[in-house]
Amino acid sequence: SGSGKSVFVKCAMGLLDANGYIDGGSILYNGMDLTKFQTDKDWLKIRGKEIAMVFQDPMTSLNPLKTIGKQIQEAVELHQGLKGGDAYKAVLEVLSDVGIDDPERRYKQYPHEFSGGMRQRVVIAIAVACRPKILICDEPTTALDVTIQAQILELIKAMQKKYDLTTIYITHDLGVVANVADRIAVMYAGDIVELGTCDEVFYDPRHPYTWALLSSLPQLGTKDEPLYSIQGTPPNLFHEVKGDAFAPRNPKALKIDFVERPPFFEVTPTHYARTWLMDPRAPKVEPPEHVRILREKGVNRVG
Repeated sequence: SGSGKSVFVKCAMGLLDANGYIDGGSILYNGMDLTKFQTDKDWLKIRGKEIAMVFQDPMTSLNPLKTIGKQIQEAVELHQGLKGGDAYKAVLEVLSDVGIDDPERRYKQYPHEFSGGMRQRVVIAIAVACRPKILICDEPTTALDVTIQAQILELIKAMQKKYDLTTIYITHDLGVVANVADRIAVMYAGDIVELGTCDEVFYDPRHPYTWALLSSLPQLGTKDEPLYSIQGTPPNLFHEVKGDAFAPRNPKALKIDFVERPPFFEVTPTHYARTWLMDPRAPKVEPPEHVRILREKGVNRVG
């Protein structure tokens, strides 16, 4: 929490808060640098039609004064160019796709007539009705009951397959990550500290923060052992962070961690970690026991 995940993807949608701005770098999509966009007209070429977003709280994502059918139809008319009866049929189809029964009746209902899980289905319907190429899901299950979370994840995977979407999940739930991800980017204090395939990050993690995250997961089959917790608090990003932002909370930190920000070190062509422990000159440091167990499981999976 607070690592900058949501802010990171809002940059790609032009949805930063009024006091937010992009200080440097680039966001490349389809030959365009999205950081160069200045007006809403620029963003309309991308937002919804190319990149759509499912926000984490379905309770506040919908307009309470409009029927859900009208809200979906706005997206259909704007991004698919359909009108009248054709737009209406497209709305009924997408409502059915997201698992909402009796779409003709539901079309006329308002958000307050839906449960939290059903509202999230409506939000997903609005996003996929735009026919985007990329779907960003910002904590899509956080505000939902545990029993509904799995249903929503399965729904998003079904929509991904049907509409040929690339899906980006923003989540702090490693269980969700393990269930849906092909590639994982671990963020801390506004920075990506590890990047790799799902198996690489879960079974061969290299950054101490990733070690700590995996060590803090409750384990079935362990008894009378205290649950590991990461000591300390994240840095205040209103002040400049010197060196590795995780260093003050890292029991295996090196002196250089407090002085200089580490670059990305390559583990494999698909796996990178931003930690000085990967420097060839660094002393050999063993990961925590839980991570070593995961690594052995990964070796067994491959074997």
